[in-house]
Formats: sequence, C-alpha cells, structure tokens
Amino acid sequence: MLTSVRSLAAASFFALTTALATPAFAQEEEDDGIGVDVSANVAIVSEYKFRGVSLSDGDIAVQGGVDLSLPAGFYVGTWASSIDEDTVGYGHTELDIYGGWSGEFGAISTDVGVIMYIYPNAGAGDFDYVEVYGSVGTTLGPVEATLGVAYAPEQDSLAGTDNFYVYGDLGTGIPGTPVSLYAHLGYTDGFLTFTNDGEALDYALGADVALGSNLSIGAAFVGVEGDVLIDPDGTFTDDSVVLTLSASF
Repeated sequence: MLTSVRSLAAASFFALTTALATPAFAQEEEDDGIGVDVSANVAIVSEYKFRGVSLSDGDIAVQGGVDLSLPAGFYVGTWASSIDEDTVGYGHTELDIYGGWSGEFGAISTDVGVIMYIYPNAGAGDFDYVEVYGSVGTTLGPVEATLGVAYAPEQDSLAGTDNFYVYGDLGTGIPGTPVSLYAHLGYTDGFLTFTNDGEALDYALGADVALGSNLSIGAAFVGVEGDVLIDPDGTFTDDSVVLTLSASF
C-alpha cells in the first residue's frame, strides 16, 4: 500500500517505496470467510534516500516490513530501515507504522492514510512525527501515473512548524521483458529539507528487473536540489545511483 509514500521515503521507489522494499513473504488467512492478506518485505539498498536525501549517509541500508490487507480496502503495516547513526541525531533505526484505505473508482485508484515515523534510539529531544498522505493514480496508455501529497502538521519534532510534500510518479513496463521503468519528481516545503529556505526539489529515474516471481533488482539515479543545501559532510544531498535487491512471495 504505502508504495508512493514509502518509495519516496526511500528512493524506495514504487517501493518508488519506498521507498525499495517489496513483499518478502505472503500468506492468506481466512477469517469467517473474509480474506485477510499478510505480506512482508525485505531489501538491501546501496543507500537509503528519503525524498532525495541520504539518511544512511551513502552507506548500505537493510530494510523490511509487514503489511496487513483488510476487507473493504483498509490496511495497516510497518516498515523499518537502518540509517546513519549520526544523521541529525536520529539514531541508527527508522521505524514507520501506518494505516489507511485504498480503492478504485473506474480508471482512478486512490490511497489515503496516516504514517508515524519513529526513531527508537534517537538522541535527546523530539524526533518522532506524524504525516497524513493521499494519492490518485490512473493509466495513460502503457504508462501508470500517480499524483500524491503528504502533510506533516505542526509538532514539536518539526520545531513547531509543518511540512508539505507533493510528488508525481510515472511508470511503465517494457513489453515482452521483465523490465519496468519509472520517473519521479517531488517538491518539499517545510522543516524536512536540508535547505536554508525550507524548499527542495527531488527527482529519480530508474529501472527494475524481475528475476522470477520473488526476486528483483533495481537501479535509480536519485538527486535533490535546493537553495543552498545544508550538507556539512557533503554526502547527504549528493546525486547518486541507488542499487536495490529485494525479494517477494
């Protein structure tokens, strides 16, 4: 479910997915005749980029999560990633917990929900924050297009301010091959940027290759631009190629 949000959250694209994590095991359970889908995901990425910014500071990250698909389009899930321990005091782990609803209206798909970003071993201070999100998507010939927004209201962990994010995704498969291509463009206005003026533009171009039904590899060029990016170590906001290995069942 949280593909676009988490993808953007992770150069984890469609898994973008988030973000880059795709289901790693799945099973179906029957509850009084009502189907409940349980799936999990696991991935190794060359670095974890959140909206263009490397939260693993250019290092390899291990990611994974569990999703529960409920009747009537509702879902809940959790996702985690290793991050750089010195990244602005966030500690070495990010844990996301989310829930929402997705559905289709003719050719239009929709997804709305809320996500809690948790940093369980962060330093002193407030770091956890809540964000609400929504997206609409449709198919334009062979291309799938998605437009989404995410908004984090004012909260202590955002220094008493808010954060607004809007993005667009395009994706398509190459007929007769296991290759899919995608493009992403996003704009951030608020606290969650590495810029002096609180605005940033992130982008990605990538490809995924399915290796059978359970394994995939991917590569994406990911970058972020802003007015005087605040990056004392010179790595958080560097453009880079993100490589991904993920498994799904």
